[in-house]
Amino acid sequence: MRHGSIPGTHGRVRPLTLLGDPVLRTPCEEVTDFGPQLARLVEDMFATMYASEGVGLAANQVGEALRVFVYDCPDDEDVRHLGHVVNPRLVQADGVVLRGPEGCLSLPGLEAGTERYDHAVVEGFTVTGEPVRVHGTGWFARCLQHECDHLDGGVYVDRVSGWRRRRVMRQVARASWGR
Repeated sequence: MRHGSIPGTHGRVRPLTLLGDPVLRTPCEEVTDFGPQLARLVEDMFATMYASEGVGLAANQVGEALRVFVYDCPDDEDVRHLGHVVNPRLVQADGVVLRGPEGCLSLPGLEAGTERYDHAVVEGFTVTGEPVRVHGTGWFARCLQHECDHLDGGVYVDRVSGWRRRRVMRQVARASWGR
């Protein structure tokens, strides 16, 4: 693989948007311009995701209210899934509902048991406007659902209830970034 073809190598690491910033709670806008600015955003998002040691990142997590996410995430069989989706639509989320640990780069250091389907399908476009359909199972399905939630103005703690929610919200309140 050529050095130039590794996503993020030419991007700049952008500051992460943390819980409390209104851009995380605002549904993102559809992308209409598939030009160089979008390509630069995707490259920056990969650089930011890798620098933050994440497996997925939505555009609003770097302050851009656009429907775009990137991912580099294994599934439960440890198969690596690498890519991006512009204007994604979660067209299928089904199978077994599993509660598993979920964290978020916008809530650094925190995690909570979150219920997600173990199969998901997302349709959208590449940075050049080509149609793309992404199938995910296990951990990767969780990632796809998580990133689609972000683009609709949601975060994983919205899906957590009871004592798990109370615990994670107490941790948010105590976190240095949560103040």
